[in-house]
Amino acid sequence: MLPNHAKLMKFFLASDEVVGRKKLQKMIYILKQCDIPFEEKYEFHFYGPYSEELTLRVQELCNLGFLSETKEKKSNYYQYRYQMTEQGEEFLNHSTVQIPAIENMVGLMKKKSSRFLELVSTMLYFDDLSKQEVEEKVQNVKKTQNYTDNDLQEAWGFIAELKQS
Repeated sequence: MLPNHAKLMKFFLASDEVVGRKKLQKMIYILKQCDIPFEEKYEFHFYGPYSEELTLRVQELCNLGFLSETKEKKSNYYQYRYQMTEQGEEFLNHSTVQIPAIENMVGLMKKKSSRFLELVSTMLYFDDLSKQEVEEKVQNVKKTQNYTDNDLQEAWGFIAELKQS
């Protein structure tokens, strides 16, 4: 099995369960920006950083029976829930792929909403800019989200906390 698939399986082992495709996308991107060696390429999309590669790898892992994907009907949309299967755990027992410890970071991110992780990942996407430029860029590209100054300050604090984990 390819190393990038195994890295994702390590993420699912650490997360136990991820609820929401958007949340999954943002969590992997944030980990990548915190120097965890995920190699999926990301582009800026409507909801912030998005990786088609990640979507395809997750689907492959589901098709192989290593992940379970549960589709849940919400009021006006579907939500997806991902968990590692026994076959996935067995696969990982045979894998030699290593990644740094991510359990703390994953635990912190799981407590946050997809909307907040969208903000954090968008801020990290523009990390080559100054803090003020990042905030201006976020307010420009995410106008409909109506992020407040408090949201931005909370996100900066969260980024700092993650990078110390």
